Amino acid sequence: MRQITYAALPRGDANWMRDVLELVEQAGISTVADLGAGAHPVLAPEYVERRKLDYTIFDISQAEMEKAGEAYNSVVEDVTSPGFADGRRFDLVLSRWLLEHISDPAQFHRNVFEMLPPGGRAVHFFPTLYTLPFMINRVLPERLSGRLLGTSLGETRSKFPARYRWCRGPTRSQLRRLEGTGFEIERYVGYYGHPYYRRIPPLDAAERWRASLLARHPLPLLTNYASVTLRKPALSSSRSVNSTPS
Repeated sequence: MRQITYAALPRGDANWMRDVLELVEQAGISTVADLGAGAHPVLAPEYVERRKLDYTIFDISQAEMEKAGEAYNSVVEDVTSPGFADGRRFDLVLSRWLLEHISDPAQFHRNVFEMLPPGGRAVHFFPTLYTLPFMINRVLPERLSGRLLGTSLGETRSKFPARYRWCRGPTRSQLRRLEGTGFEIERYVGYYGHPYYRRIPPLDAAERWRASLLARHPLPLLTNYASVTLRKPALSSSRSVNSTPS
């Protein structure tokens, strides 16, 4: 039975990280794939070593992968390419700040599904439409939107194409899309609030008020971030995937 909850947070990845660690420690996980990890793998190398995990990071960019250092098993490859899952099996698949960049979410989820054993889980954290900064990020040229978002956070960060396909809160259509891949939805958390107005105090205060209000009276279409835990059924068979990249 799927669990859908909401929370008001500037960013939900701290809660998501807690959930990932609980899953790793309680579910007997030994093999983990971190997709789109690039310069920022989800789990620290010290934690991976302490838990004795077989942990592999994947990214399409060699330059970003090199920033992670040599502490990880690393593979440079497009996670949406057909055949990506061939011969690869992991108990757990993670992604953080990746789904918004995926051009073919149907193929992505198909690949993840095939990488997991029956009962295996995938856990993703991602920004969602329809949030104004992310809508701007989607329509502006990459160099300009990256500069604007980086300035609003006071950070310099790498910028990749932002598409936001299948990046929504737990709307009915989003739930249908994900379940149409063959996965069961175990948990879907919608987060309200974002940090992009923090240099403009009046707007930041208004955003915090909006987030608090929506957390009490949630509208799935207006989340700012989301995390989803997907489970491959214990007795699974390949099912067709909705290929509509919306």
